[in-house]
Order: sequence, then structure tokens, then C-alpha cells
Amino acid sequence: MRALHWDGHNLRVQEQYPAPQPSDERALVRVRLAGVCSTDLQILKGYMDFQGIPGHEFVGEVHEGPAEWMGKRVVAEINFGCGRCEACERGMQRHCPTRQVMGILGADGSFAEYVAVPLANLHPVPDSVSDEAAVFTEPLSAAFEILEQIPVQPGIQTVVLGDGKLGLLCAFVLHQAGAAVTIVGRHDTKLALARKAGMRAVNLSDWQSQAADLVVEATGSPDGLQRALAAVRPRGTLVLKSTLAEDHTLSLAPLVINEVTVVGSRCGLFPPALAALAHNRIPVTALIEAAYPLAAGLQALNHAARRGTRKVLLRAASGID
Repeated sequence: MRALHWDGHNLRVQEQYPAPQPSDERALVRVRLAGVCSTDLQILKGYMDFQGIPGHEFVGEVHEGPAEWMGKRVVAEINFGCGRCEACERGMQRHCPTRQVMGILGADGSFAEYVAVPLANLHPVPDSVSDEAAVFTEPLSAAFEILEQIPVQPGIQTVVLGDGKLGLLCAFVLHQAGAAVTIVGRHDTKLALARKAGMRAVNLSDWQSQAADLVVEATGSPDGLQRALAAVRPRGTLVLKSTLAEDHTLSLAPLVINEVTVVGSRCGLFPPALAALAHNRIPVTALIEAAYPLAAGLQALNHAARRGTRKVLLRAASGID
């Protein structure tokens, strides 16, 4: 099969990469669309020391697997738990100590024509949801995870730092939950999407930090945490979304002095995201900037790495419109 492969030093399109094999517990999924995420770009900088096929945002169709799944259009959760440990037994496969993570840790991802996925991770895509919307299920679920982790009261003063794809999705979700959201970023064209949805959107160059009850750090930059710390009021909550290859050097004393609650926030549950997509509550397709064939995967990731770029997609399987 054709696949985009990272060997730890170089990213290459391979035309004859061995296709994954299904099993009693895993289905073989033919990838239709895959999305390029900031985490994928961090992997190319050394994040998680991953080698293999990157990619974890995708929509596809089951090519081999149980009869009840055959031909179904699906998305899939990215954490592959062992199914036997205490965390898995508590429904916390995302925190299984021996987990694999699709395209990030120990498991090939979706920048390929096919990907193997545990049956337990599959979710059918509603007919009303297009491929272009369904490919956002994984990052949208990460935005909804904030609502799973903390209570968001109507009118809570909220700042989302970062107008990248995840930052915008977090802002949309929190706005719909009733929060009074200000999103701060560097790109007026992306901030305009938030304004259109009824949010306050401010360019970083014009932003005067005012203490907020809830601050979401989604800048994807090393200096984002410092800005976030300065923006959260005493006894407020700071949600961390960025994953970076670089180490942070930062005094944590303000967290103690101001009694700030810090919440690390990663992957989320898929059903809330799929329900939002089915009811067209989040304008995800407005975030798409470009789509490339898998054969042009290098150009696609170079495009995605440009500052200010919205979502870049890969059309992975040939013969799919």
C-alpha cells in the first residue's frame, strides 16, 4: 500500500509499504480522508520519538472485519489499550500504561491507504455527516473533553489562547456551552470565524490581558504557557492543550500563590463530537484550507507547517472522491 513514513529523520512516501493485517480484535479500515494535526508536525521534530506512519485524524470504511462492520463508514479513537489492566477495566483505555497511540506511540497511523484499528475503538459515522466533517471527529472530541473534565457555568469568563485548529474548536465548544469566550490569536482570517459565531476575537498584538476564570492554552508554542499563567485569575482554572517537543522552563510559583487549578486535557469521547457534527453545530468544514492526494504527502505537511494555515487534508485511498 502507499503510505507516508517517518523513520525518525526523514519523511517519505512509500509505494510498497506492508499493509496492516486484521485480526479477531482489529479491523482493516480503508482510509478515505486524513487530517494533518499540530501533533503530527511535532512528531517530525522528535515528539514521542515516534517512527512509522503518522496520522490519527481520519474517516474511512471497514475493508476487512466482522460482517456487521463491513463497508461501514467509521472514525476511530486513537488510544489502543491492553483491555486487561486496572485503567482499561475502569474505562480509561486512554491512560492504559501499555497503550499504543495511533500514529504517535507504537502503532502506525492514518497517513496511508489502510490502517488497522481495534474493533472497540470504531464508531460509525452518521449518514448526514460528510467525510470532510467526519475527519474532525478526533480533534473535536478533544475540545469536548474540556466539558467532561470541568464544570463550565453559563457566562464564565473564558480566554482561549491560540487560533489554530484545536484552539478554534475549543472556542466553538465552550461558546456553545454558554461560556463568554474571548479567543486570542495571530491570524485575522481565522479569528473572523470565531467572530462570525458570536465570540469576541482579538489579535494577540492588540490583546490586553484581563484575568479570566477559565483559560485554555492551545497555542502550540513554547511561550503560550507563560501567557496563559498571566491570564488566569486567582482560583481560576487553566486547561493545557498544547503538546510540544521542546521542554518548558517556567516558574510554577504563580500556580501556588494564586491557587490555580491546572488541568491537562488530551483525548475525548467520540459520541459528543459525532452528535455535534450530525446536527451541524460546529462549522468544522470552514477550517479546511486544502486537500492533497497521499502521493503529495510531503507537500501537504509542508503546507500544514506554514504559520496561519487552517486544516490540511490527505485523500488517502485512490478511487474515493
